[in-house]
Amino acid sequence: MHSSLIAWIMRAIPFGTIIMYGALGETMTEKSGNLNLGVPGIMYLGGFAGFASAWAYENSAANPNGFVSILIALSCAILASMAGGLIYAFLTISLRANQNVTGLALTTFGMGVANFFGVFILNGASYSAAPIANKAFSAKIPVLSGLGDIGQVVFSYGFLVYAAILLAVVLHWFLTRTRAGLNLRAVGENPATADAAGINVTLYKYLSTCIGAGICGIGGLYYVLDYNQGIWATTGQIEALGWLAVALVIFTTWKPLNAIWGSYLFGVLYWAYNYIPGLSRSTLELFKMLPYVVTILVLLMVSMRKKKEDQPPQSLGIPYFREER
Repeated sequence: MHSSLIAWIMRAIPFGTIIMYGALGETMTEKSGNLNLGVPGIMYLGGFAGFASAWAYENSAANPNGFVSILIALSCAILASMAGGLIYAFLTISLRANQNVTGLALTTFGMGVANFFGVFILNGASYSAAPIANKAFSAKIPVLSGLGDIGQVVFSYGFLVYAAILLAVVLHWFLTRTRAGLNLRAVGENPATADAAGINVTLYKYLSTCIGAGICGIGGLYYVLDYNQGIWATTGQIEALGWLAVALVIFTTWKPLNAIWGSYLFGVLYWAYNYIPGLSRSTLELFKMLPYVVTILVLLMVSMRKKKEDQPPQSLGIPYFREER
């Protein structure tokens, strides 16, 4: 029982880390009033770009280095996912396209691009791997990871797990303590008022959407090069995790700090079926639905309580055009 509990936690934390990146990136985007449902596609773009660049480096360098592999993969993943965010921003902010439709189209686009170019790397194989990048991304903390149960549960993960927690804290500080963060929230609540106060609404929307997409892309990178052991295969798992990240944004009531414990809770709930004995096949599938069920319950509670601090930005999903102010 003791070992099963530790194994459960150690499986839930990396799983939660993937969707934490997606949720933090989408929170950043939604704080500007943009509802980007293209998170799964953006995570695909980040995951594939990071894997492809690391794979190309490992197969072309004479003596590939793990640290260089990290830099290359992270840079390419962030740039590719930010490019996806830029496409969304241009279509919805500049061309006034419907945000819901554009986001869903971006999800299809991201999956298609990643799987299309993945065919050239797979070249008929069922999967391809970047082992040096995987070793670098999944390296445990020396010494501390060997401290018994505590070391296993707390210190036995790759650096991106701890970076996600730090990012959540930094994003909370940015949104609540800095002028730029407060301006961003003002844009999301009432862009017309923010515009009248001299805030460049278009610039804030573009930057938050692209930076948010970059953060989402790191989640896709973490999935491929750490969680999935550096293996690229044409499966739909990243898409499922992307939708969980969108659900997590609602579950955390648009608060970055809540994403820390919320993502791990989602991980615990999602993997519950693996560690509860005596489950039938039908019950097993029901357990996989738990994160979504909990999100719906939270959404109902938030809607009934109507506390302003738990509500989404007032202009979420509503395009703003200065001429119509």
